Amino acid sequence: MPRPVLVHPAQEQQAVRGHGYFQYSKCTGQKKALCIGINYTGQKRQLRGCINDIRNVKRFLTAYRGYRDGDIVMLMDETTNPRQMPTRRNIIDAMRWLVKDAKPHDSLFFHYSGHGGQVPDHNGSETDGYDEVIYPVDYKTAGVILDDEMNRIMVKPLPTGCRLTAIFDSCHSGTALDLPYIYHADGRLQGIHVSDRARRLKGTSADVISFSGCRDDQTSADTVQRGVAVGAMSYAFVTSLSRNPVQSYQGLLRSVRDILRQYEQKAQLSSSHPIDTNLQFIL
Repeated sequence: MPRPVLVHPAQEQQAVRGHGYFQYSKCTGQKKALCIGINYTGQKRQLRGCINDIRNVKRFLTAYRGYRDGDIVMLMDETTNPRQMPTRRNIIDAMRWLVKDAKPHDSLFFHYSGHGGQVPDHNGSETDGYDEVIYPVDYKTAGVILDDEMNRIMVKPLPTGCRLTAIFDSCHSGTALDLPYIYHADGRLQGIHVSDRARRLKGTSADVISFSGCRDDQTSADTVQRGVAVGAMSYAFVTSLSRNPVQSYQGLLRSVRDILRQYEQKAQLSSSHPIDTNLQFIL
């Protein structure tokens, strides 16, 4: 018999040995979102579903989760607006916009659908020896964006009790935001993927959650659903929460994995602090 979904933790602010204090967000403040979809049109390894993904996620956020059009930035390589192109510079500028002036109990949302990869870790922060990266549309000339950078830009500046929810629909994305705690589908802590030194450096009192399409050593599918090209993870996330808006963290992870079962990828849940996965997932 499934356990009931708990809406609020017993204590707002909590202390965890080896982590310090953190605070769950109530997600009652300002809502802002950044959605990035890159099909790499005209390049090798072109994708088809990434722009559809961010449009579907935006529709979901505005229709069901209280986000407003004016508070959602969309970057895509199907535009004539140079500031909307998902170049390395524009992506980093938009990440900074997302977290600028963040306050406790704000709810920030980051969605990336595009290519992901791994490069050797040169600062000793990764237990597997590799940094995870995302590929801007101009990566051949401007370079990739490391998980270290995304953590430094979007996680470290957040105040206590501010929520950042990240969705990565990309290959090798299991720990793309460098969050230390990873979970099994039954809610148990799977392990800590960063070194103790990195955990101290990257620790935060904010409430940061990431769902990613696969483990660090897996690829993530570009597929077709109902005749429309989509990323498998983006489709699974929106489909699960549209069917059942009230789910716990572990329930949502199980549901997304069930939808992805036909693909050779296993969705991952990671967090900036230990979470009670029986709590209701909120945005």
